[in-house]
Amino acid sequence: MTGCQLRPIETEDIPFLWEMLYASLFMKEGDELLEPDIIHSPELSKYVEGWGREGDFGFIAVDGQGSRLGAVTLRFYSDHNAGYGYVNAATPELGMAVIEEARGRGVGTLLIQAALEEARKRGIEAVSLSVDPDNAAIRLYRRFGFEERGMCGTSVTLLCPLRPTP
Repeated sequence: MTGCQLRPIETEDIPFLWEMLYASLFMKEGDELLEPDIIHSPELSKYVEGWGREGDFGFIAVDGQGSRLGAVTLRFYSDHNAGYGYVNAATPELGMAVIEEARGRGVGTLLIQAALEEARKRGIEAVSLSVDPDNAAIRLYRRFGFEERGMCGTSVTLLCPLRPTP
């Protein structure tokens, strides 16, 4: 996408991370909209609450005017606070969303590229995520080497093994 730049997540981006958490919730055509407060439930709030703890990293995509277009986050969990895409404590879970107006323009591709590159630089061996099997984004994830590892509820857990950067 022309004019799109990425930058690391900053403290002032946290309200946008909450917006992107809601935007990441997959709803099929014709489904009733989810209540916005759903993101504050314990099973979802863990993806943003306390952002900036050790190990958290991610990027914000912005346009030429500095408007936020999307976000990608990587966060480590444990058996005690496992996310939907949890594999193990050494594998961060990736979360990503792009604002509706910017979808289909390469923003998600740029965000995933940056996230996986940074994970490699940090010596991380794999990244996981959770996605609804009907979500078109699953094709994007597979293009980057994410492979199915199982199901959690109605979502598919995908894992992307990373090779170190030479």
